[in-house]
Amino acid sequence: MPERRDTLRIIGAIGATCAFPSAGNELYGQHAEHAAAHTTGAQAPTGPRKFFTDAEFALLSVLTDVLIPATDTPGATEAGVPGYIDLVVNANPEHRKLMREGLAWLAAQGFAAKDAAGRVAILTPLSDVLDKGRVKTMPERFFRLAKSLTCDGYFTSQIGMSRTLGFTGASMRETYASCEIPEH
Repeated sequence: MPERRDTLRIIGAIGATCAFPSAGNELYGQHAEHAAAHTTGAQAPTGPRKFFTDAEFALLSVLTDVLIPATDTPGATEAGVPGYIDLVVNANPEHRKLMREGLAWLAAQGFAAKDAAGRVAILTPLSDVLDKGRVKTMPERFFRLAKSLTCDGYFTSQIGMSRTLGFTGASMRETYASCEIPEH
């Protein structure tokens, strides 16, 4: 019999599936094994991967930091986002092929070797397609998935929730400020 807390997490995950493009079991999974991927700073997962090779994981880390770079708050890698994506992709067979093909495509573009402007130049056309809702090609589908998983991982991490969004947990507020985080 699930405990009250587990039941509330499941209900929350069901509600979140309306807002997030991930399956409910992926969102709920963050509370158990996926929580390990959300460690911070130097404690970010560095051990064996669940799905990605070391080279793919390094490229994924570069990509996530382009999508959510460190500013006055830590970036995606420091929040443990690549580890989170590794766990989610490993658990979802539908994502595996697309992520592997997409990372191979990025590697063929020389993405990791480029400077910040060069990386943004590769991703900008993909982002423009997302804005227009005309996602068709493998790189476009890959970018949509990578961006979605990066945002899910970051904003459900301790760093994303508390340090970036200012969520203090278990406190009532009279008003809530609007979320005005610029697109990365």
